[in-house]
Amino acid sequence: MSETVEREELLMPGPAQALGALLGVPVPDLAGGAGIPLLWHWIYLLDHPAQSDLGPDGHPARNTVPAPPKPGQRRMWAGGRVRQHGELRCGEHANRRTRILSVEEKQGRSGPLTFVVVGHRIEQAGRLIVDEEQDIVYRPIPERGATTGEPDSTVPVAPGEWAVDVSPVLLFRFSALTYNAHRIHYDRDYCRDVEGYPGLLTHGPLQAIVMAEKARDGGPSAHTAFDYRLVSPLFDHQGMVVSAVPGEPGETVSAVRDIHGRQTASGRLRPLHR
Repeated sequence: MSETVEREELLMPGPAQALGALLGVPVPDLAGGAGIPLLWHWIYLLDHPAQSDLGPDGHPARNTVPAPPKPGQRRMWAGGRVRQHGELRCGEHANRRTRILSVEEKQGRSGPLTFVVVGHRIEQAGRLIVDEEQDIVYRPIPERGATTGEPDSTVPVAPGEWAVDVSPVLLFRFSALTYNAHRIHYDRDYCRDVEGYPGLLTHGPLQAIVMAEKARDGGPSAHTAFDYRLVSPLFDHQGMVVSAVPGEPGETVSAVRDIHGRQTASGRLRPLHR
């Protein structure tokens, strides 16, 4: 459907160590040959667009895959599917091939929507390691309306849940780590005055990563399938609470909720049959 964009990089432990420090989770002995954890490939093989290619929202508007279908639209990461056939290892080069798999126009309750599925294939040492699809949605920025209130009550963190302190500092550091200049994650004035949001948005990839971390619980990442959906926006003042429970045999079901109990993301981890 489109040309393939390739990127190659010598993987080093530094980005993974930075992500581990950000989330307060253990980092495998990458220098000793351990593999990069599930979904942590998102902090490698990053695109570095020219400043002149960024749109008013800070996101690339041209010379990028995918390119926005129209100017002045919201861009949201809606979900995806990851198939990890092995482990990416530091000290070796990796190659990522990216292309558009599909584009579909739909009419939603709030107006026209454009659904774009982006495919990434990451190889190392001549082997396919990561095969994934990312679902991106573009929609017009709505007229600003009255801000809906939130419940006064909060849901306590239950045993086995993981509460992540979503602060502007954490969101900014994750944006920096992923080379993501999208202003919805760090520019509160832009969020409020331009896109009409009540706060900074918590990254979809960040929610997916914490769900994968909770689901795998330190287990190996190789030969694993992980599907996830971002079902509702999560803002910085709403907190982030992560859970993972057994599902179908061999599966783990994970989720993110806010401090009021509203679910914002869901995930499913299962073994990938070889």
